[in-house]
Amino acid sequence: MPAPPATEVVPAKAAPAAKAASGVKAAASTRGAAASTVAPATEAVPTTAEEGPAVAGPAAERGTRLGNTGLALLVGGLVVALLAGFGLGRLGSGTRPADRSATAPPVTGAALSAGDGHQHGPGTGAHTHPGDGATQAQVTGLSVNSGGYTVQPQARTQPAGVRTDYRFRIVGADGQPATRFAVVHDKQLHLVVVGRDLSGYQHLHPTMAADGTWTVPLTLARPGGYRIYADFSVTGVDGKTVPLVLGVDHQVPGAHTPAPLPPAAQQSTAGPFTVTMTGTPTVGVTVPLSFRPDGVEPSRLERYLGAYGHLVVVREGDLGYVHVHPEPELVDGTVRFWLTAPSTGRYRAFFDFQVDGQVHTAQYTLDLG
Repeated sequence: MPAPPATEVVPAKAAPAAKAASGVKAAASTRGAAASTVAPATEAVPTTAEEGPAVAGPAAERGTRLGNTGLALLVGGLVVALLAGFGLGRLGSGTRPADRSATAPPVTGAALSAGDGHQHGPGTGAHTHPGDGATQAQVTGLSVNSGGYTVQPQARTQPAGVRTDYRFRIVGADGQPATRFAVVHDKQLHLVVVGRDLSGYQHLHPTMAADGTWTVPLTLARPGGYRIYADFSVTGVDGKTVPLVLGVDHQVPGAHTPAPLPPAAQQSTAGPFTVTMTGTPTVGVTVPLSFRPDGVEPSRLERYLGAYGHLVVVREGDLGYVHVHPEPELVDGTVRFWLTAPSTGRYRAFFDFQVDGQVHTAQYTLDLG
């Protein structure tokens, strides 16, 4: 409703109430946004009570009734304005707990190579990350291209048992060979080779020529199909390191008899060592897997490629290369990694470690029913 017209006379007794309202206005001015809302309401108060004496008679009674109505409107307006200002202050200066989740970093579908991504302190329990689970792709190496890069081998076949120089290039979106890579675990690129039956694992380190051609000696003893993974990192436009894994098929002609996958077990023999794995891989949950070479003092474990161990996990069937996080230091004398299994099925885990200057590989079957 509009304020009483200026021609109406407010009795003198209404003046104290108006002054009280002015006091409310002064208090409200300390509330920021609420002050600007209160001001127009107080300016609508008639000031005729301060301009002369009250007029007796019926007009005075009418003025009294109108003045009381205006006062009620004034007080009601002040209350509404103060409440609205308080609400605006909450919206402008506070953050609801639900809003904080928007600041969490997103998790992309691309799997990270070992040594990249977040780290976990000793004692961290099994947990999930945003996007963990079977609905989120936690594998990579399924394609020859990713992130604008493509792996181009010079040859996709070689004879069995013959040492051959395997050559390839990593080509960017512009069609030119990439020559700038980030150093991860002491190398610009790691080449992993696995047979389609998950046998014949090798972890190699090729060298790159000035024209972007990578070369590494490769011997494949048995005929059959293989998957070769180029695991590397590049620097994105925002200056952050972007890990990528590209996979390409490779063939060795001849009669092939697939090797049966060994049953799941907690122990594996690697050279003179028996290596015990502890932990329970779980679909959709990030869990720790720890490895301890039995009979080997922790002091004898040596850093290999900048870490106390490296773990490669490959899924049976599509040969998906699985996302693994390592711990930078030993945990209770063990080498610990963090694994998120993306789906049910069988996997093969390859654990590389070094003792007395020699690298050994322990292999495990993970059966996630």
